[in-house]
Amino acid sequence: MRSDYVIIGSGINSLVAAAELAGGGASVTLLEQHGRIGGFIDSAELTLPGFVHDTYSSWHPLFVSGPGYAALGEDLHRHGLCYRNTEDAGIDWVTASVGTDASGRRLTAMATRDPKATAELFGNPADRSAYLQMMDEFGAQAPVVFGALGGEMNWPVLAKLGFKALRMGVGNAQNLVRQALMSGRNYTRSRFTGTEADQLWAPWLLHAGLGPEQASGGIMLPVMAASMHQFGLPVVEGGAGNFLKAFEALLIERGVDIRTGTKAERIGALNAGTRTVLTDQGEFTAEIAVLASVSVPGLYDELLEGEDTSKSFPHETKSYLPGRAAMQVHLALDAPVPWADQRLASTPLVHLSTGSDSTAIACAQAEAGLLPAEPTVVVGQQCVLDPSRAPEGKATLWIQLQELPFVPRGDAAGELQTANGWDNELVEKYVDRVLDRIEEFAPGFRNLVLARTAISPAALAEANPNAVAGDPYGGSAELFQNLLWRPVPGVGRGRQPAKGVWHIGAASHPGPGLGGGSGHLAAQQLLRAAKRLRK
Repeated sequence: MRSDYVIIGSGINSLVAAAELAGGGASVTLLEQHGRIGGFIDSAELTLPGFVHDTYSSWHPLFVSGPGYAALGEDLHRHGLCYRNTEDAGIDWVTASVGTDASGRRLTAMATRDPKATAELFGNPADRSAYLQMMDEFGAQAPVVFGALGGEMNWPVLAKLGFKALRMGVGNAQNLVRQALMSGRNYTRSRFTGTEADQLWAPWLLHAGLGPEQASGGIMLPVMAASMHQFGLPVVEGGAGNFLKAFEALLIERGVDIRTGTKAERIGALNAGTRTVLTDQGEFTAEIAVLASVSVPGLYDELLEGEDTSKSFPHETKSYLPGRAAMQVHLALDAPVPWADQRLASTPLVHLSTGSDSTAIACAQAEAGLLPAEPTVVVGQQCVLDPSRAPEGKATLWIQLQELPFVPRGDAAGELQTANGWDNELVEKYVDRVLDRIEEFAPGFRNLVLARTAISPAALAEANPNAVAGDPYGGSAELFQNLLWRPVPGVGRGRQPAKGVWHIGAASHPGPGLGGGSGHLAAQQLLRAAKRLRK
């Protein structure tokens, strides 16, 4: 059982790497401990027959805008992948936020695919100009920002990024660095008088593993806004499982040996330039390299146990911190959500949040070990884009909660008992709190719920070992643990912790999300190296 490359894990980064390496003529073995490929990509009838839910992740703007899709998209579509987006559904809205502020005012902020149309909805004329200026400034910053998010963090790349930044002008380069050190709240507060921009985009920072008060939000907030405007919120027609079907067909076509139900237990020592992966189903030898899409403790404490990696990483990897835990809730509805604001009925994704204010409070409560009293509720309405997800006249609802403690020590509202952790009783009662939050903005909503299924932080960690402490983002994405410091300080050495071993996945640069960035970066470097050897 020998091949050029052995890839451990089968999330988005592994799928991209396997397809690109095999497409370059290499032999590839893909190991997955579960009975299916995909990691946090899946769909199923989780509530009732006929209701198809994306089990974990759902939206694919990062993938369709990334290099993995550029390289593989045509072949994936040939194998049946089909996306549904706002233009396919004929709708104007792409995202919205609704909430009630401290004075009891109902606040709603809406965004369309058009930045100008979005800005026109702002109440303050100066904010309309400031929003368009933000988008123009980001256009100038994009080569540097995406160069950092899409390239390896090594000295040659950093030097090129520095040169690109200086070409913007010293003042603009300084402003970009300052912006990267700002939180999302500081960024919006310094640029806008009204609340719309903050309410719209501060909750989106949660999807980057950040909170409104954390550094680098000043960069990621306009990144999120630009992504929504340019790429919308594509979902896979018929459910995310069809994405995996297309990928699996492509991998088989390219000769990848897919081994599901095979758990990698240890990466053997370097032997004559090869590495052996020991599994519960036997040994698999990589003639060139092993790519491991695993968590930091999974790689250093388990797979590389006993190997000296201290030369590459002067700091203990045990200092690597997980982020906040998350929960998924799936509902089968007898009819679409009866939003009081009818515009929300045709909006694919709605945040229940007033922006930095409410979301920062919920994040702080979660990080203190408390169940948030008013969580930021991410309400995904996939049926708006893809009616095939539910029987005619009915709907599915995809709810994500990204501000939870893995080990709850109390309830910020003082209502729920947490002594037994995430047992069934606590899960059900917390889901009731979430549904009550939606009911505030959609009277009669709770009467439409036909069935529900929840995946708690504990269940999330059990389903995927990379979700350490229930964190689906592979570790905190705060600035101290991101970019050139991900997974630990080492300036680009994190991709290769040991000779013949490459680290990919959410715990490695460029971090979490469905872009497949780390898999693409690793595959392209390996293909270039192989090409040089052949010359």
